[in-house]
Amino acid sequence: ARALKAELGAILVALAVNISVAWGLQDVLRTNLGPKGTMKMLVSGAGDIKLTKDGKVLLHEMQIQHPTVATAQDDITGDGTTSNVLIIGELLKPADLYISVGLHPRIITEGFEAAKEKALQFLEKVKISKEMDAARTSLCTKVHAELADVLTEAVVDSILAIKKQDEPVDLFMIEIVEVKHKSETDTSLIRGLVLGHGARHPDTKKRVEDAYILTCNVSLEYEKTEVNSGFFFLQEKVCGDSNKIFVVINRKGIDSFSSDTLSKEGIVALRRAKRRNMERLTLAFVGPDCLGHSGLVYEYTLGEEKFIFIEKCNNPRSVISLTKGQNKHTLTQIKEAVRDGLRVVKNAIDNGCVVSGAGAMAEALMKYKSSVKGTAQLGVQAFADALLIIPKILAQNSGFDLQETLVKIQAEHSESGQLVGVDLNTGEPMVAAEVGVWDNYCVKKQLLHSCTVIATNILLVDEIMRAGMSSLKG
Repeated sequence: ARALKAELGAILVALAVNISVAWGLQDVLRTNLGPKGTMKMLVSGAGDIKLTKDGKVLLHEMQIQHPTVATAQDDITGDGTTSNVLIIGELLKPADLYISVGLHPRIITEGFEAAKEKALQFLEKVKISKEMDAARTSLCTKVHAELADVLTEAVVDSILAIKKQDEPVDLFMIEIVEVKHKSETDTSLIRGLVLGHGARHPDTKKRVEDAYILTCNVSLEYEKTEVNSGFFFLQEKVCGDSNKIFVVINRKGIDSFSSDTLSKEGIVALRRAKRRNMERLTLAFVGPDCLGHSGLVYEYTLGEEKFIFIEKCNNPRSVISLTKGQNKHTLTQIKEAVRDGLRVVKNAIDNGCVVSGAGAMAEALMKYKSSVKGTAQLGVQAFADALLIIPKILAQNSGFDLQETLVKIQAEHSESGQLVGVDLNTGEPMVAAEVGVWDNYCVKKQLLHSCTVIATNILLVDEIMRAGMSSLKG
């Protein structure tokens, strides 16, 4: 009997450790959820300050003594990290109670699995064929509504610019460039390229129009006269008597002699371009005979920083999202929002569908809990209750009474049978589809999978042991 009690005690201790960590993470992240969520200030060991409400950033950068629970969610779908942590914490609360009164964890996890399958079936039924409408919903959770409208347009236009028929969207072809200038609402889309450095030679033209572009990966440094004379011949051969300007962008160095020679010939020469920018250049400015063409190349000076803008290309396959802000905290926040927005639009295009947001799906899943028989119904009950944490926290973070709001939503859903969510401005029920609040289908699907798997794994851990060799044997 003592041995049995000791074993049971060890199991409960292991569960208590894991569950307390999950609850701790839930308490940290719960106030971040939704458009009305608050922000966290992260202070590094060096004293650097970062303001964010992005769940993935918080989980990556907080010092926590436990495996990061939900970064897999963000790595796969780019969204839903905070929701994942909240649902896992909520799944473990009733499970902890049931286990403490003698119910085996396996029975609870079987209920979780049954509920997850029902939830996935329901998700298939309610998805709607739309592509671009989910971006604003995601961006509103990161930045204020006015800025979300500006960023939504930039994000959707970025994806549309690089998207090709029957080809996957490559987000590496969209670069996010930060400029500490003007206000955040001046963020815009550049249909071309921005290089984070200026020309080396002081006499280089600051603005040219209708230019040929040559990208190369050779050392333009004076070594032998043959190299220099060969280059003159090539330049004359390509340009001829044309009035067009020639722009050379090199991945390697260009020395002072070569730079001076090129400048005398009216050639704009840029050196040390990044490898990724070289790839983007070839996609953005594809022209005849292996030469690119740009309608406008100009140098933009901002304080001590210089930028080269290469614009006005026909049918670009690489674009720049130019984010502007008055300080680095704002710029970091916008960059994270744009990154998530791009992933959301990409997901919507890949899925070809979206589902209703604002906590609408969680409420609709409640009615399925009675379809499972036996003790596994306790797990289904816990799963259904856990999903309601999303509309509850959305209402709470907006300053409304969570229980009162939940009762209103449940009553509205029972009467109308529609997917009802929370209007965060009034606290009243709303039909999310009519207002245009959407979530990614794949985010919801991944969310249901990952929170079930992680909660199951936590519940089935019965002992925590130190790993590795502590001493040599013998």
